[in-house]
Amino acid sequence: MSTGLVIRLDHPALFKQVLSNPPLYTRPLKALSAKKKCVILNCAPLQGSRAPELLTVSHLRAILLADHLAVVLRQQGCVVHATPNLPQNTAVCNFLKLLRVTWPSTLQTTSTEGSVSNFKKILLESVYTQLGKPEAPSDQAYNALPKDVLFKVHLRQFVKEKELEGYDANLDMALVQEEALRQIAELQHIVLQEDSEECLVIHVVGCEEEFQQQKIHLLWQILNPSIDRVTQRHLVCGPVKIIGENSHINAVQYFQFRRSQMQEASVMKYGNVVQGDSWAEIISSMTSATIRFELLATAHRSPLNLDLTQAVNISTKGTKSGAFVMYNCARLATLFDHFNKSVQQGLYPKFPETSQLNFSALQEEGEWLLLYNYIIPFREVLCLITQSLSSAKGIRLTINTETVCKFLVNLSMDFSSYYNRVHILGEPLEHLFNQMFARLQLMKALREVFHTALGTLHISPPSQL
Repeated sequence: MSTGLVIRLDHPALFKQVLSNPPLYTRPLKALSAKKKCVILNCAPLQGSRAPELLTVSHLRAILLADHLAVVLRQQGCVVHATPNLPQNTAVCNFLKLLRVTWPSTLQTTSTEGSVSNFKKILLESVYTQLGKPEAPSDQAYNALPKDVLFKVHLRQFVKEKELEGYDANLDMALVQEEALRQIAELQHIVLQEDSEECLVIHVVGCEEEFQQQKIHLLWQILNPSIDRVTQRHLVCGPVKIIGENSHINAVQYFQFRRSQMQEASVMKYGNVVQGDSWAEIISSMTSATIRFELLATAHRSPLNLDLTQAVNISTKGTKSGAFVMYNCARLATLFDHFNKSVQQGLYPKFPETSQLNFSALQEEGEWLLLYNYIIPFREVLCLITQSLSSAKGIRLTINTETVCKFLVNLSMDFSSYYNRVHILGEPLEHLFNQMFARLQLMKALREVFHTALGTLHISPPSQL
């Protein structure tokens, strides 16, 4: 036309094409590359056998981001390793389980003693190492090494000679402790065990510890310059500022605070039925969802203001919380539960074959929006998260890790609007069955989108609420 190209879509035909094969649109899209890609996610806040009480909310943001990214990358066909490997049954492991974080842990972690010993020999002979004696006389105090420090390494000299760019301008000396060598040894062990041609190491770190992680990055290059198939990048999380009386709480206290709020909100809404193992599981899952949406719905580089003065509301319409997403996901579970019970009672016939449905009955604008904005583009939405991995330059990565949370919030708002306006389970009259089944088929595809998206966050879809 004179104004440009106008595309007219045949709605019933498109409904039929998509809803006749929902998995084609709702299952994650794997990369078609024949080359196997190895990614190592090195979560800096978990290094050093930190006790849970020493984890800040900023640390927790980085941990949850790494956990989410691991799922997304695996769905896209990458071989993903997460480090550090934590000893089983430790306090940190138990805390991560409460948050539904899936992190590698074994009874006996890989021994790195041999590699650490070899690294010490390399640094003893390195031109970048400044040697000193731990117990130097007072007149030689300038040359003494602090306690627990093995070596002093000139990073600025290394960066200058190798003409490296993108590192902090203040990087100068690295005081190398044994823990740093163990971290590098574990990373190198994974690289040597992996047979892929290229290996991408992503250091997931909070902005407060980015400077220290750049030292680890450079130290690894000094210790093993021959590993040219390794590319290191830094995924940096912005700071978390907590607003309210509890501004100094740690990650464990933050979890306990939100869980207590969720318990109170559930009791206020549902009364004394909120008790027993099933409700404990629901509240725990809802708490995990609330925390993940609070910490991951903002772009990872941006600062995050966390207002703990706001109580958790498990069903407020139009909110942007994980609880609201879970509430709407549970509505779908309840919908199909009611339908199945009605079939058993003989009110509705069994669900027919999709080929027997006439999708011209789907004429609501809300139905079209759910199909066109959420079901059809869902696989591409998942791919948007990591699309910058291959084109990233410099040592920092910017990944769209907030994509899934924002997608689920928008989906929940549009679904809630449609669900409140339309009666999906209509009167048990034969002339209304086709429209009901067409709508239910749309809801089935929508349910798969909800479940798959929540799965990337390690959030179990609720069966009731």
